[in-house]
Amino acid sequence: MSSSTKVQSDQLTRLVNGVITSTQTIIPIEQSIEKPELLRVVTIEFGVLIGFTGDIKGRLIFKGQPTIFSAIGEKMFGMPIGEEMLISFAGELGNMISGNLATVISEQGITTDITSPTILQGNSQLSGFTKAINVNVLLSEIGVLQIVLLLE
Repeated sequence: MSSSTKVQSDQLTRLVNGVITSTQTIIPIEQSIEKPELLRVVTIEFGVLIGFTGDIKGRLIFKGQPTIFSAIGEKMFGMPIGEEMLISFAGELGNMISGNLATVISEQGITTDITSPTILQGNSQLSGFTKAINVNVLLSEIGVLQIVLLLE
């Protein structure tokens, strides 16, 4: 393995671990994390996309059923998240996890900046990435929040 490939692999490992750490820090719900998997195709019905630039370039997608985001919001804030607030909350959840991720990996020497959240709704298939890594976060009594890292 070349030195450049080893550095990229190390950064990717730190990024995946940082996403897991950030999710566990921000979402106050018992979680179990499935083994990350590579995806060839990324489809989405509802979720949040946040870009990141700097030492690593790509996008983060937090996806799941709207009911998953609503239940997370209810656990975090102690009140139901209605349809009128769901999009705003989903974007803010993506911001909180991504911002925490930027802090976690900066402590490991990886510099990144994040973009504003983009809400994704409807049946979409995403392309234009070099590698896609999916991490399923099983939230106790709620369901699965999928986090997809799209690397350029």
